[in-house]
Amino acid sequence: MSGNTVLITGASGGIGYELARLFARDRHNLVLVARSAEKLAQVAGELQAQGVLVKTVALDLGEQHAPKFLLDQLQRESIAIDILVNNAGFGAYGEFAKMPEEQILGQINLNITALTELTKLFLPAMLARRSGRIMNVASTAGFQPGPLMAVYYATKAYVISFSEAIGNELRSSGVTVTCFCPGATNTGFTKRAGNDKSRLFQLGAMSAEKVALDGYRAVMEGRSLAISGTHNWLVAQSVRFAPRKFVTAISRWVSESAER
Repeated sequence: MSGNTVLITGASGGIGYELARLFARDRHNLVLVARSAEKLAQVAGELQAQGVLVKTVALDLGEQHAPKFLLDQLQRESIAIDILVNNAGFGAYGEFAKMPEEQILGQINLNITALTELTKLFLPAMLARRSGRIMNVASTAGFQPGPLMAVYYATKAYVISFSEAIGNELRSSGVTVTCFCPGATNTGFTKRAGNDKSRLFQLGAMSAEKVALDGYRAVMEGRSLAISGTHNWLVAQSVRFAPRKFVTAISRWVSESAER
């Protein structure tokens, strides 16, 4: 691939898919990664019609060595990545003590380990060119503890802290790091997580299209931290000043089912 190329993980649906559409609209070539080869093929067919090159890689990034496999494959094909979008992630709903170990470790492996490893693997080439953008998709969940989704909230807190820290380290390198924090968003994520009936989503969720547009603007402007939606920004700011026990209690209340 020649020209500006964007790598997007979790690109087969939701925010990742909408981001791919936005980058294709502005003539960026794409490398799309997700678990489902069938869904990726559908997305690629749609976006190629816009006149951009699209490569798909069906891969579970939560598996050990998957990020290195992805880098090796792209290097063999001489595909350089100008913009890395670490969007893949998942959450699981339920009490930590009752959650299966594979769900706990799966969230950590994908939301933290894979994101960190991909950043480490693709960063050196960007530094050598003194040009590049990295977008790590966190969540407003990362600003407070999250009872009933304790591991997911904690992984997103890591993404925020990690992204802001390395963004500072790279401030004179020509490479920008954007941590993007959506709030509740209407995607397939909620059904997989099992919290689609929670008060959080019953109170209102943003569309994936609007959220992706906010994220796209943030990464292209090189902003270090961006929160999608004024309401979400206000909530994220308010938890900084409220008592921690109160914040945790409210977080649990909104995570519980609205049908209770």
